[in-house]
Amino acid sequence: MLERSVGKKVLVILDRDMGYEGELSAVSQHPPGIWLNNASAVVLRGTLANPIPQIIGREKRSELFIHLNSVLRVEVIATE
Repeated sequence: MLERSVGKKVLVILDRDMGYEGELSAVSQHPPGIWLNNASAVVLRGTLANPIPQIIGREKRSELFIHLNSVLRVEVIATE
């Protein structure tokens, strides 16, 4: 399923306060994971008024491998 999103910008959420954002460049089967290009580490926060987590901070990274055992959710970011 992730193979269809190769080349698109994604947000990978690792826990409720942290994740990575970048372009999905490859999906690996052994070990199960994804490669991100032009990645940024992001800090997420939700409040009582707005419980959906929003990105409040970014730290630039370059290429990154993320093992799928540590991923809670992968979201494809819509580009217009």
